Amino acid sequence: MSLLLSPTPHTEAADSAHLSDTDISPQDWQGGPIHCAACEFVSLRPLPHRQGCAPGHACMQDVYARRIDRFFRWHPELADGQLAHPYFEVRAIAARYVSVFRLGGLVDDPDETVRMQVAMRLPLTQLARLADDPHREVRIRVAHRLPAAELARLRHDPDYGVRERVAQRLPLAILPTMVHDPDRSVRLCVAQRLAMPALLRLVDDAEPEVRRVVAERLPVPLLFQLVHDTDWRVRWEVAQRADPALLQQLQDDPDEEVRAAVKARREVVGVIEGVEHG
Repeated sequence: MSLLLSPTPHTEAADSAHLSDTDISPQDWQGGPIHCAACEFVSLRPLPHRQGCAPGHACMQDVYARRIDRFFRWHPELADGQLAHPYFEVRAIAARYVSVFRLGGLVDDPDETVRMQVAMRLPLTQLARLADDPHREVRIRVAHRLPAAELARLRHDPDYGVRERVAQRLPLAILPTMVHDPDRSVRLCVAQRLAMPALLRLVDDAEPEVRRVVAERLPVPLLFQLVHDTDWRVRWEVAQRADPALLQQLQDDPDEEVRAAVKARREVVGVIEGVEHG
């Protein structure tokens, strides 16, 4: 007799509550009904709560990833045996719980969801095996975890999201090699970390947002290089930190916001000078 989602009495009310919580009816990964009798873990059905399973709530056969995850959370020791399951969600979720010694076998899994999970747990000594993965999300996770000394290999990744993560973590000694990255968001990351004198290489960047970050970080004596910038936001940033001589050059700026910033900065400078001479 098939146990077609026929819960035992002690779980019936709980299962109904779980279904009403999600409003997603249980079905297997191929779109059909869940047959508990055919499940290799049918012996878990009579067991109470986390010792067992609960169709519609914690079930490895379900198409719904949250229910699969709950099943493996209750029974992490069963994950190792599901790494070849035909449903990618089962393999991906099992990868969260298996021993790290089993993860190497999933590096070439055909589904990127599985490989993404592997990239988050694979020992660092093996992580470079995924550095050339065909999917950007896998490579982004590799860039997030790869030892800093090995990140240089991803500087020219075809995806800007990977290069952004690299720019956030690359050792400062190598970071100047990314100042000419073709993507604005990557160069923004570079500008936020770059040390002097390499930061000067971005003073003439084509994007105002990058130059604005440079204006935030450039030493005050060098801010004059941006005082005539074509974008008012850059000049406004210069005004926030300018010394009196530079403020003089900005006092007649064509933009009202910049002139207001100059006025406010002069008041601050006046207070500081008053304190110093008081």
